[in-house]
Amino acid sequence: MRKKVSPVPAHIGIIMDGNGRWAQQRGQRRTQGHLEGLKAAKRVVKAASDLGVRYLTLYTFSTENWKRAAEEVGFIMGLVRQYLRGELDFYRENRIRIRHAGDTAGLPPDIAGELRKAAEDTGGFDGMQVILALNYGGRDEIVRAARRLAASGPRAEITEAAISAHLDNPDVPDPDLIIRSAGEFRISNFLLWEGAYAEYLVSPKFWPDWTGEDLERAIEDFRGRNRRFGGTVK
Repeated sequence: MRKKVSPVPAHIGIIMDGNGRWAQQRGQRRTQGHLEGLKAAKRVVKAASDLGVRYLTLYTFSTENWKRAAEEVGFIMGLVRQYLRGELDFYRENRIRIRHAGDTAGLPPDIAGELRKAAEDTGGFDGMQVILALNYGGRDEIVRAARRLAASGPRAEITEAAISAHLDNPDVPDPDLIIRSAGEFRISNFLLWEGAYAEYLVSPKFWPDWTGEDLERAIEDFRGRNRRFGGTVK
């Protein structure tokens, strides 16, 4: 039987792991790894846009990452602020729309404000949509969706469709492919609801070493898979 070839995934999620280990292997501070990780993210965003990916969700900072050292958390938040504020020309040139997934209420007010401004400034762009999962946890998102559904009225019916409609970005299709860098075989609370039938790919490379070519290879791997969604191969 001839193997089916899947199209380019419409939605890719990436768990950008390994920044700290990348730095430690080089005798550098963990913060330097996050700085290089930001550069890698820009490379991959550009490559995804050029390859025709429509949605790219980047796991930027989880609800659990607040447990890290205050210095590291502060540095990451500073990088997020820098990225949101300093890359408008890049967004404009590539028609990239910035969006957010996660609990905005739990973010520092200045970061939440930068997110809102970036979303407003890029809201009319018709290119790829980049969803920054910031102060994001899959379980937290499901809980918040359930609360929104409960608040919608006493007659609200609890169904899969109803819960999906109350997630952070209900108009965004479920991810086709979820990539994790740095060789870790776990999903770390990322897109738990949306990723039920995603294809997964684990790369041994630390995130700061990622390039557009790595994304191309991941997409090629995805395109060779048969997606059955619980059914059988036809």
